[in-house]
Amino acid sequence: MKKSAIFLIATSLIIFSGCATTQPHYIDKEKLGTSTPVTLGLDYEDFERSSLKLVNSMLRSPYLDRMYQTKMQKDGKPLILMISDFINDTTQRIDIDQLVKKIRIALLNSGKFIVTTALRAGGPEDKATYELRKLRGNEEFDQRTVAKKGTIVSADLSLSGKIIQRVSKLPNGKQRVDYYIQMSATDVTSGLAFWEGEEVISKAGSGKSAPW
Repeated sequence: MKKSAIFLIATSLIIFSGCATTQPHYIDKEKLGTSTPVTLGLDYEDFERSSLKLVNSMLRSPYLDRMYQTKMQKDGKPLILMISDFINDTTQRIDIDQLVKKIRIALLNSGKFIVTTALRAGGPEDKATYELRKLRGNEEFDQRTVAKKGTIVSADLSLSGKIIQRVSKLPNGKQRVDYYIQMSATDVTSGLAFWEGEEVISKAGSGKSAPW
C-alpha cells in the first residue's frame, strides 16, 4: 500500500514538473522573474509594455523635438500626425488598432502631437469630415456652420509600423517565438524617417503549442 502511494506521488510530481516546464515564459532579460505569459502569442501586457517603450523612445528623439520646437515657434501648434500602414506579419489575428490606439493616446497626452483622423492610409479614419462638406450649397443648412474649402489641416508626420514573428526550435524540444514590433515616423514633406523604433518580445514554451 505504501509503495503504491509513493509511486502515485512520484508520478504526480513528474507530471506536474513536466507541465510546469512547458508553460510559456518570457526569455528576454527584462521580463525574467516578473510575470508569466499565458500564451506564446502577443497579449495585452505585451502591447502595454511595447507601446509605452516606443512612445518614450519617440519623445526622446532629438530630431522630432527639434521639429516640434520649430513648429511651435512658427505656428504655435504641435506636430500633426497621420496614421499610415501597419502590417501584421504574424500567424495571429492581431487587432493592430489596439496597439496604435495606445500609442496615439500617449502621444496626444504628451502635448507634442495631434493626430488627424481626416487622413489615413486607405482612406480617412473619420468620414464625417468629408461627409459634412457635402452640405455645401444645401439650403436646409446654415452655410455659415458648414466648413469652408481649404480648412482641413494636412499632416507633418506619418506613423507606420510592422509586427514580425519568427519561430525557432530549441534543443530541449521547446520552441522560441520572437516578435519584432517596428515603427517609423516620417516627415511627409521630405519623405525622410526622423525616428525609428523597435521592441522585441521573446517567449519560449512547448514545441506542441501554437503561437496564437
